[in-house]
Amino acid sequence: MGAVAVERRVTNLEELMAQLIRTVDRVDRQVNQTSRELRELQAEMRDFKAEMRAFKDEMLDFKDEMREFKEDSLAYRREMNKKWGELANKMGTMAEDLVAPSIPRILRETVGCPDDHVDRVAVRVRVTHPADRHRMREFDVMAVCGDYVLINETRSRLTTQYVEDFVQRLPEARDFFPEYADKKFIGSVASLYVEENVVRYGEQQGVIVLGFGEDVMEVLNTPGFKPRVF
Repeated sequence: MGAVAVERRVTNLEELMAQLIRTVDRVDRQVNQTSRELRELQAEMRDFKAEMRAFKDEMLDFKDEMREFKEDSLAYRREMNKKWGELANKMGTMAEDLVAPSIPRILRETVGCPDDHVDRVAVRVRVTHPADRHRMREFDVMAVCGDYVLINETRSRLTTQYVEDFVQRLPEARDFFPEYADKKFIGSVASLYVEENVVRYGEQQGVIVLGFGEDVMEVLNTPGFKPRVF
């Protein structure tokens, strides 16, 4: 009986050793697999980082290209606007082609009148005085927006003397538009190119001075300038 018991214990021990070997082998395989997966993950992360660096470089290059394209487009637009302005100046159609389309934006910038409040923009307006049929005036551009009536005169060349004459005539405009008696009349002068001294003089007189720029006709007055009410 002793020999049988010893043999059984030996057999159990061999089975336990075999199980232990299988367990160790399985754990070893799992460790190896985990190590392999970690190495693969690390390799994938390195590849991902490399791809992200490449993508970042591509985006920087794209940004530079877009900046150059924008600058080229801006230069192109400036050149085309300049040629358009010079053509309109030669043809005498500046008021129609350049000034009138810019009036809503100019009113918004100078007196805060929204675009959707512009009730009227008219070009080459001929008006007879309501009390004197022999008196007639022509206004290059006339616009009504909210509480304001804008009277504009456009010339191929502006001088301080012309601005002075315009300011002296401007109060009479109210007499030609009795339907707008309750409005505030303001004035603007426009030209393709305006010398700095004319801009300063016009601002001193309280009129808006318009000159050619990136947005076609631009306000040349000091930022925050408020036009005089006539």
